Amino acid sequence: MLSATCEYALRALVLLAREAEGRPMLGRDLAREAEVPPNYLSKILNTLKRVGILEASRGTHGGYRLLKTPQEIRLIDVVEVFDSPMAKPTCVLGSGRECDDVAPCSAHAHWRDVRRVYFEFLESTTLSSIADAPSITKPEDKEVADSP
Repeated sequence: MLSATCEYALRALVLLAREAEGRPMLGRDLAREAEVPPNYLSKILNTLKRVGILEASRGTHGGYRLLKTPQEIRLIDVVEVFDSPMAKPTCVLGSGRECDDVAPCSAHAHWRDVRRVYFEFLESTTLSSIADAPSITKPEDKEVADSP
């Protein structure tokens, strides 16, 4: 449900949230660890800086770091920056209109419930809660771990 840009932003923010004592990370290190093309991530990080989620500093101990604690940053705060319409998706059947209880589409009742749960998830989930969760290993990582 999220765009690639939003997913990349969340990956980078999770990495920053995991940094001990809010230490800054260099953009190139973030790009490598988040597996995001460096030039693309640079644009994403600049956007996050512009909206007040990150700060950047230059120099020997420079890099990007969160401006707020991970507990204060909700997923909706990030999703609305990159995927505003996705944060509040409209009619599942398209047609560019907002269906509602008065003029519903045929999928309205089911989609309304999905939208509500999705939006509640974005509103109530913080960066901290996903940064603290155990990481999912990639299939190639599992194969290496399972080999003798």
